[in-house]
Amino acid sequence: MPRWRPEDVNAAADVIAGRLAALGIPVDVHQPEICLSVPLSASVRAGGKSYRAKPPSSSLPVPQGRSAKLVKLQANPKALRSYNRDIATLFGGSIRSLEEVRALVAGNIVVMSGFGNPALTSLIEEWGGVGLIAVNPGVDIHWGTCTTIWGSPDLADLPRKPKIPVVAVNNPDGQELMALAEQGGEATIFTEMLEGWFPQKIPVVTIPGSVEPEKFALVHGHYDSWDVGVGDNATGDATLLELARVLWNGRADLRRSVKIAWWPGHSTGRYAGSTWFTDRFALDLDENCVVQINCDSPGCRWATSYHDTRAFTESAKIATQAILDVVPDAEVKTLRPPQAGDYSFNNIGLPSFFMLSSTMPEHLRKEKGYYDVSGCGANIAWHTENDTIEIADRDILLTDIRIYLLSVLRVANAEVLPFDWLATCDEFLATIAQYADASKGMADLSAARAETEALRAAVEKLAQAAPAARNAAILRLARILVPVNATREARFRHDPAYTVPPLPTLAIAAELPQLPEALRRSGGVELMRGQNRYVAAVRAARQLVEEAVA
Repeated sequence: MPRWRPEDVNAAADVIAGRLAALGIPVDVHQPEICLSVPLSASVRAGGKSYRAKPPSSSLPVPQGRSAKLVKLQANPKALRSYNRDIATLFGGSIRSLEEVRALVAGNIVVMSGFGNPALTSLIEEWGGVGLIAVNPGVDIHWGTCTTIWGSPDLADLPRKPKIPVVAVNNPDGQELMALAEQGGEATIFTEMLEGWFPQKIPVVTIPGSVEPEKFALVHGHYDSWDVGVGDNATGDATLLELARVLWNGRADLRRSVKIAWWPGHSTGRYAGSTWFTDRFALDLDENCVVQINCDSPGCRWATSYHDTRAFTESAKIATQAILDVVPDAEVKTLRPPQAGDYSFNNIGLPSFFMLSSTMPEHLRKEKGYYDVSGCGANIAWHTENDTIEIADRDILLTDIRIYLLSVLRVANAEVLPFDWLATCDEFLATIAQYADASKGMADLSAARAETEALRAAVEKLAQAAPAARNAAILRLARILVPVNATREARFRHDPAYTVPPLPTLAIAAELPQLPEALRRSGGVELMRGQNRYVAAVRAARQLVEEAVA
């Protein structure tokens, strides 16, 4: 079980604040109450045997046990850590219909390969399952979280708190449990959790700029970890401390300010620390924050590739160029950030890049026989007791620190903010074309396409505007285009922790051919409303660009 308590997290924050004080760097330490779910113990009893297990945070506590028949679901190996709620993605065709899976799952405990993540947990609960046993891929059991609630819940979020117990077991034990399920066996799940609202410390450093001090870049990462947590995320905390030291000493040369923040509640609160900060300082972030840069799992052993670098399209060039300028022969590929990490700022609309940092080259990961994990530079010590000091690599960490520092400086010191909204318009047009093609003629997305083309034409002229007007327009474009591309909820709320497709209000277009005939008219209504929202947002974006150029 984890060797820490909520008060131990505050002690870690004091260590960070003490290091900053020793460097002569002022630090604000906020101490909000945030909602946490801390795992205490878990086990599974089945076939006359007790199996070791770990409950993800937010699993339903059932200390007296919950018993039911075991049923096995066949997971898609390519979706082991997917946050997707699509049946075809999760099960790779082994489940043919919603009715089939509900008939199989209802009233039973499901055992299946993968991780007990929020998307899967919410689906098992919706289908009437009474428990979930996630069979991890290796001999170790990984910690995690299973709630779709992002951050501390408000009243509207509370109904989504998991109502079933969830546990993870290792692969050898899981194979036994799946074999037992095939024989019609039963199981009992036991879980104990510590849940409630706890005061947790959030250290924040503000390094003032000298030209536009009110505008700032936000660099951040979590400092709470499972067990020792060296690669996830002590290396990230060290990176943030070094950034604070270097930037503080060179603050006279900063154009804009830089804020550096360390979050608690990353897993046990489903990003409750960063979400509190987003909520508490929402209006300042909306008005003044020019970018958010996430720092998680840098500097891990063997992590010399950058083929899994996360960035929204408008920020991809910044991230890519910073990596190549530090590591000229690096393999760099930028991908859309998933609904994970401490990306708690999408609904405000911040340009964003980085999440996990360098990672192991794919050929090396496969040579080692490592399965896919979500941190530690692809080391499978991620979220286990094995994430200890040997997971860190001093030279790789120094490289990653240089990449972070260079990318922060390029945003903080640019005369004109370096975000490429033409690339984002091109992405939107490609997404619209993809959805229209997938709809097989059932969706008319011409209004969305025409308005996006008009926005692109306007953005092409933005270079004609004075730098101050360009910066204001670039910032306001982010407030409109990031939410329309990455969120379903209204601004200043937080989407559930499962996959959001590109341009989510238009995504139903691609699903129309697969909908039952009885639901297609309702699907058309959803698309009409979604396209209205999209067109209105893009039109507003075009108008603000035209005003800046006028």
